Amino acid sequence: MEELEDGFSEKTPIWAIFGDLMSALVGVFVLLLVWALGFQLELAQSLEREVEKRQAEEQRRMALEQALADPLAAGRVTLRDGRIGISGSVLFSLNSDELQPEGRELLRTLVVPLKVYLDQRDQLLMVSGFTDDLPIQQGNHRYSDNWQLSAERALTVTRALIEDGMPPAMVFAAAFGAQQPVVSNQDEKGRSQNRRVEMAPVPRANKQGSEAKSSHDG
Repeated sequence: MEELEDGFSEKTPIWAIFGDLMSALVGVFVLLLVWALGFQLELAQSLEREVEKRQAEEQRRMALEQALADPLAAGRVTLRDGRIGISGSVLFSLNSDELQPEGRELLRTLVVPLKVYLDQRDQLLMVSGFTDDLPIQQGNHRYSDNWQLSAERALTVTRALIEDGMPPAMVFAAAFGAQQPVVSNQDEKGRSQNRRVEMAPVPRANKQGSEAKSSHDG
């Protein structure tokens, strides 16, 4: 009987077990609280950076729109999703890659705002030439097809931008011929809209490669 009483008295008191359990629960709660606070802080900082980024982009977009206010109002250019579209009739005569005075002056006014925009985003400017789907007129031996015409027009605009102060390393030309029309080519109004040059900011190739490599390594 005495042995049973001694064994019972040697057992750990229930309040001690309960105290240890509560201490463990408090520790877990503290860890969860610290994690939650850290996550909320990181989320708040991320949201703040995103807001600042969007505000900066909006300011640059507004600056670009302001620089294009007159030609936009006159319908000589369009601005859609960061791409500047210039009607082919503003820049060139039909089936020609020689800049008209109006087009040359328009390009000259775009160099400074475009350069600032590209510098701030660390991007390049892709100048793309487009045509309608009508074949090159017979007797025009300068261009073999619409691909060549669109390429020559894109190169002409690129050279003009460089001559007016755009760094050569920030701009390049591309040709799309009659591909990627913005409207149907069924009538002259549609074809005139498809004869155009577009300028669009694009990421630098080495920057894309670095990001892809970092993602692959990770």
